[in-house]
Amino acid sequence: MTPQAPATGGTARREFVAAIDQGTTSSRCIVFDRDGEVVSIDSREHAQILPRPGWVEHDATEIWENVRSVVDGALRKADVPVSAIRALGITNQRETTLLWDRATGQPAHNAIVWQDTRTDALCRELGGDIGQDRYRRATGLPLASYFAGPKIRWLLDNVPGLRERAENGELLFGTMDSWVIWNLTGGTEGGIHVTDVTNASRTLLMDLRTLQWDEEICASMGVPMSVLPEIRSSAEVYGTATGTLDGVPVASALGDQQAALFGQTCFTRGEAKSTYGTGTFLLLNTGEDIVGSTSGLVTTVGYRIGAEPAVYALEGSIAVTGSLVQWMRDQMGVISDASEIEALARTVEDNGGAYFVPAFSGLFAPHWRSDARGVIAGLTRYVTRAHLARAVLEATAWQTREIVDAMTQDSGVRLATLRVDGGMTANDLLLQIIADFVDAPVVRPVVTETTSLGAAYAAGLAVGFWPDTNALRAHWKKDAEWVPRMDPVIRDREYTYWLKAVDRTMGWLDEEETR
Repeated sequence: MTPQAPATGGTARREFVAAIDQGTTSSRCIVFDRDGEVVSIDSREHAQILPRPGWVEHDATEIWENVRSVVDGALRKADVPVSAIRALGITNQRETTLLWDRATGQPAHNAIVWQDTRTDALCRELGGDIGQDRYRRATGLPLASYFAGPKIRWLLDNVPGLRERAENGELLFGTMDSWVIWNLTGGTEGGIHVTDVTNASRTLLMDLRTLQWDEEICASMGVPMSVLPEIRSSAEVYGTATGTLDGVPVASALGDQQAALFGQTCFTRGEAKSTYGTGTFLLLNTGEDIVGSTSGLVTTVGYRIGAEPAVYALEGSIAVTGSLVQWMRDQMGVISDASEIEALARTVEDNGGAYFVPAFSGLFAPHWRSDARGVIAGLTRYVTRAHLARAVLEATAWQTREIVDAMTQDSGVRLATLRVDGGMTANDLLLQIIADFVDAPVVRPVVTETTSLGAAYAAGLAVGFWPDTNALRAHWKKDAEWVPRMDPVIRDREYTYWLKAVDRTMGWLDEEETR
């Protein structure tokens, strides 16, 4: 444990933990105090690069520049010296895949984002006669374009010279946690090439039981193990930062959804949270047990604190929720600001008979259908832009309902309460609709930046800033709660219509069209 700084002038020195959240649409840095409250925050968006339908890329150099900028901004707004930052945690968009040159630090190609569907045909090829379940027993994951391993293979096969460079040991692979940590700790001047168990569990390359890269899977997928980072726990000191945070221990890494599970203090088997951001991700803590799913969920690592046993989770992943609101703003021009969606939806009592299934990147859990594409069903001339706004919010809630049903089927436990977080939870109407559709109370905490908070908590544990998880639980406070008030007959009828609309998204693309 790092010792406390000595008291000065009779008053204990204030200390803090910082977290970098490298997300799908933006990067941010948040400084937290010992009570887990936000002291300062700085954020910057990065470009979404869309070369073809279904393809999504990020400029990793832009992201790193933004990370540096938001660290500077958060420290400046907090008005605290670097010496007061006890530890730094990292959380990140998962599955987004990057290869970079270990000698120059230059990305070999744009990062391929988790939403990208270009590996559909490759995943079918890799599945062979077994199909999606080929690697599920070892990894807990279906073979799907969502995950990182096939993205590595695609880059090596399709970008000239990359496979040779990889096999010569010139390239490094990482999800965005690895990229940020490598740069933070020196980059080409001794940067640490690591990832944590939560991010590694999203690659289709790590064995859930050994928590190590699976040599046979790597070979069958055509990924040289020399490009892979070392797998570490989620809460330990990986190295020290350079630059603005010079000397600060880099002490945690968690994929964003696992970080939110940690930040919501879901440390007990059976506790669940749902994060509403670009996509939506509902995780259920299953303790030290690896619980397989028969209902379309994935099994993943929840977190691992130091040398303690790993904690596992069942997860339901929804590709498009917050990004649907962005689409309504940016591509359709229906609203000029994301916050307007709630006020517009409140001007009507229902969806006017319209159902919006945003299968822009296919359907994730519980369907896993890459051939699906988005539909708006039930349109009549009665439907207005307000009804569509309502249908946009209902799409998030109905997709949540599908995940909750799958978790109930797999675990045998009915959801008692759903803890929620993420940018969309500022929308009170959305949270009421979710409570109505899942027929369970929805609770929003005081601190909704739970993804960053989880990374901060894990880093603080690693350096002794907080003593244990019980101390973290004491910080969790409820901000508001929504209880179901929908007539069950209406709920069942609307759910039937939703499922009919979902069915109409499937099979939209022929196999040849996804190549």
